[in-house]
Amino acid sequence: MAENIAQVSDDSFDSDVLKSPVPVLIDFWAPWCGPCRAIAPIVEELAGEYTGKLKIVKMNVDDNPRTPARYGVRGIPNLILFKNGEVQQQIVGAVPKAHLVKAIATVV
Repeated sequence: MAENIAQVSDDSFDSDVLKSPVPVLIDFWAPWCGPCRAIAPIVEELAGEYTGKLKIVKMNVDDNPRTPARYGVRGIPNLILFKNGEVQQQIVGAVPKAHLVKAIATVV
């Protein structure tokens, strides 16, 4: 995993995501999920391109069931954009990079 993508947990979610001074894109994923593995390189590219403007984190849904349940995550990959602790957009499925860039543009 890219060095500028942090793993977050149920316990660290509030401080890492909701209280972040910059917008956050969280990638809900699991190791057994093929589409999650397919979108991972795109998420890593974005982490490099938006350094300092957007924080990108990942959460393994198998290890952290509380947060996905809290945000209605039923399918993965599921990416949620937060700004000022509020959900701005939710993107479900392995989507093209252009789709993610367009969504990110609404918060950075």
